[in-house]
Amino acid sequence: MKPLVSGVCSCRDYSVSLAHSCTFSNSFPNSNVKSQRSFFFPYNLTFQTLKTTCPAARVPQSVVTCSAERTSPAKSLRLILDSPGIHQGPACFDALSAKLVERAGFNYCFTSGFSISAARLALPDTGFISYGEMVDQGQLITQAVSIPVIGDGDNGYGNAMNVKRTVKGYIKAGFAGIILEDQVSPKACGHTRGRKVVSREEAVMRIKAAVDARKETGLDIIIVARTDSRQAVSLDESLWRSRAFADAGADVLFIDALASREEMKSFCEISPLVPKMANMLEGGGKTPILNPLELEELGYKLVAYPLSLIGVSIQAMQDSLTAIKGGRIPPPGTMPTFEEIKEILGFNTYYEEEKRYATSTGQMLRPGDGSRDPFSRIWSRTLRIKITGRDGFEKLDVRIPAGFLEGITNIVPALGGVNIKELLDDAAGEVGGKLLLDFNDTIGDRIQVFLE
Repeated sequence: MKPLVSGVCSCRDYSVSLAHSCTFSNSFPNSNVKSQRSFFFPYNLTFQTLKTTCPAARVPQSVVTCSAERTSPAKSLRLILDSPGIHQGPACFDALSAKLVERAGFNYCFTSGFSISAARLALPDTGFISYGEMVDQGQLITQAVSIPVIGDGDNGYGNAMNVKRTVKGYIKAGFAGIILEDQVSPKACGHTRGRKVVSREEAVMRIKAAVDARKETGLDIIIVARTDSRQAVSLDESLWRSRAFADAGADVLFIDALASREEMKSFCEISPLVPKMANMLEGGGKTPILNPLELEELGYKLVAYPLSLIGVSIQAMQDSLTAIKGGRIPPPGTMPTFEEIKEILGFNTYYEEEKRYATSTGQMLRPGDGSRDPFSRIWSRTLRIKITGRDGFEKLDVRIPAGFLEGITNIVPALGGVNIKELLDDAAGEVGGKLLLDFNDTIGDRIQVFLE
């Protein structure tokens, strides 16, 4: 006899299994049918068995129902900490960069106060950014991804009471973990000059306050205790503080700006049951840059890469601006296509989900639907923009979607005063290619626009 319940379901992140026994009446002698169903699913499932009776065969049956409770971000992170190996976590600074980290296959990420201060304020990480701004940015980040995020909590933004408020706020914002450091206010950026730390007693009290805040909320968050005392005081002081942080209830330990492989090894040997975090400051910090295998051999569990995403973003924007200022657009290969950008941002997913709520009236036309709007057919066509210099040499020859009118003046500023849409309206019925524009700009370059 076949099992009443069978099947396999797979999804990301967590696994649970359900084993359910169905015992039949004497009408089916010796029938004790068992079935098992395995899931890999990001929820905790609570099962309830309900007794019912089948009217036809008068066979007692068991119906299994389940209610889903989403696994907390902190529990997800604890599973990572409990898993073997070392785990890499790039540092994001906004929702988009966090989404890219997740799409790249990383199972968690950090937020970087340095990068958020740069992206949100265009200011150095020297204490300008506030608790409220960091929580606001953090909430946007955690809502954009399903992987756990460890938030940069700086020095807790004040005394022990401020630390408690910070921890509770980060829990509400959806963070899986929070990094708390022992610097004074205003703080200084790691690996830079001028760092000062609070006393041992106050530093330990900050961690105790964080642990108390977690208990008071009844919700979990991973507390990463960071000390900057290696550069502010000494290696011995940073090791003492790390031990004290572990005794106070910290879940992960982190000494910033360790200066050698030997110092890193000494750090990993203290409080062996508490995971250690490494910080690989790209571009030249005080800590040696080691690969993940080397860090794992030393005893590290987590490794952060704080500047990679903000750093390459700055460089890419500078290169693009140089190109645009020179009358060009970024060359192919230096940026995603428009279709790739839409896929990253979820346009295609949005359109598919939108179909579920479609009605027979009031629908807006989508690009490519030319049944009622001639201009919509333009989206399937291509604009070719060609610029020839006064010397006869070609300066630009590029093709873009014909419907992407908003970006055309970024490519050729001289087209800013031209009504391209009117020209496209007139050419919408043309089957073949057509020359839409042919003129010389103020410096004598010949500009031609073709509809292909």
